[in-house]
Amino acid sequence: MAAPQAPDSAAPWVPSNPNGPSRSPPVGQNSPQICPYKTYPECINGTAFTAPRHSNQRVWLYRMVASVAQSKFRPYLKNKYVTSEFHNIDPRNPSSVKTQDGVHQAPNQTQWSPFKLPGKDEKVDFIDGLKTLIGAGHPSLRHGIATHVYLANVGMGKKTFYNSDGDFLIVPQQGVLDIITELGKLSVAPNEIAVIQRGIRFSVNLPDGPSRGYVGEIYSSHFELPDLGPIGANGLANPRDFLHPTAWFEHDDSAWTVVTKYGGKLYDADLRGSPYNVLGWHGNYVPYKYDLQRFQVINSVSFDHNDPSIFTVLTCQSPLAGHAYLDFVIFPPRWSVASWTFRPPFFHRNGMSEFLGLIKGDFGDYKQGHEGQEIGLFPGGGYVHTMMGAHGPEAKAFETFSKIPLDPVRVGDGSQPFMFESYLQVGYTKWAWSECGVVQENYVTDEWGDLGKSFDPNFKGQHATKPKL
Repeated sequence: MAAPQAPDSAAPWVPSNPNGPSRSPPVGQNSPQICPYKTYPECINGTAFTAPRHSNQRVWLYRMVASVAQSKFRPYLKNKYVTSEFHNIDPRNPSSVKTQDGVHQAPNQTQWSPFKLPGKDEKVDFIDGLKTLIGAGHPSLRHGIATHVYLANVGMGKKTFYNSDGDFLIVPQQGVLDIITELGKLSVAPNEIAVIQRGIRFSVNLPDGPSRGYVGEIYSSHFELPDLGPIGANGLANPRDFLHPTAWFEHDDSAWTVVTKYGGKLYDADLRGSPYNVLGWHGNYVPYKYDLQRFQVINSVSFDHNDPSIFTVLTCQSPLAGHAYLDFVIFPPRWSVASWTFRPPFFHRNGMSEFLGLIKGDFGDYKQGHEGQEIGLFPGGGYVHTMMGAHGPEAKAFETFSKIPLDPVRVGDGSQPFMFESYLQVGYTKWAWSECGVVQENYVTDEWGDLGKSFDPNFKGQHATKPKL
């Protein structure tokens, strides 16, 4: 009996680059007996096979060398500052806030000056310069988050990385990142972000020299756009503005190293050639980038201050409705027009944990603090407001904005703060708490120590609206 013929749709590839070879996947099926160009078909599932169709994520890759062509993993010893252990209280000292692996759990608000870049005599790439600041939960439970910074001054060379624990949301603060992924290239500048999902291999090169930035990590599902509710069909971050790479590959059979983060620890293995050998792909499990300048701001045009959730770019929701594992929020340049309103963020205690970083510009007032240390949020630094930790404007800002004329004004031009907000209670790593060298030690008292009592028994108040008689 004659062998059955391959269906016609299995053979043709549609060119994805008119100036190069045809690189698109096979048409009509995912895994023909022999793929075009005799590539290996390989699938990456970002969700369970049986996840609902609307949330099911996967991508098919057609590559020259399958990913299994590697050695056994071994512990990676070049970076000891990455962890996913945040909540193991030391049983030898129940009153201690320090865990066995050096993580601190404390309610203190903490602020850091700009994190220090590597010295000129050091060579530190993106992975070796990754340092964990705070986090909660654990990737083995598919529950939790972490916030890291990266401090690098060289590219990764013949080293690739993938995260077994979760998705990375990368926020460059200084220096462009040229990111090569298995699915193609992304160039990500400060004031842009990139999301690289669990399992996607990538390398980072630094065309501008030393680079610094922030990384938000989620262990559970994936980032998505927030629902808009009564805002309607358009607004905030619009889907059309998210960009993904197109297929790119190289012929490189030399020795490479693959590093993975698994259970919060780093491991490496040898690869037989470059992992960037994917001629084509199709699917919806794809890295992407977004320019924060494209965010459409929604704000109050009557009175009072909107909750910061109105500035959410991306979210990763927990099973508890409306409570995010991680919201990525920005505070972009905008108009402030609210009448009879204290316009800065109000004094607040929040059932969420907040990490705020600054990409560029300034954020609030700066002043001399304890022993002459300059206090404030600077580009490349950050602060944490812990769950139910009190925070708000400092004394000078409260006095100024209680008296300032309420004309329409521009807010935030030239600056870009952002926030990672989580409903989980976070712990600090030892590096963030005491080893990074940039903690503003007396942040709370320097920031709010001169906030005095405010009370006038003769002032009965005014209102933005008057009740009808």
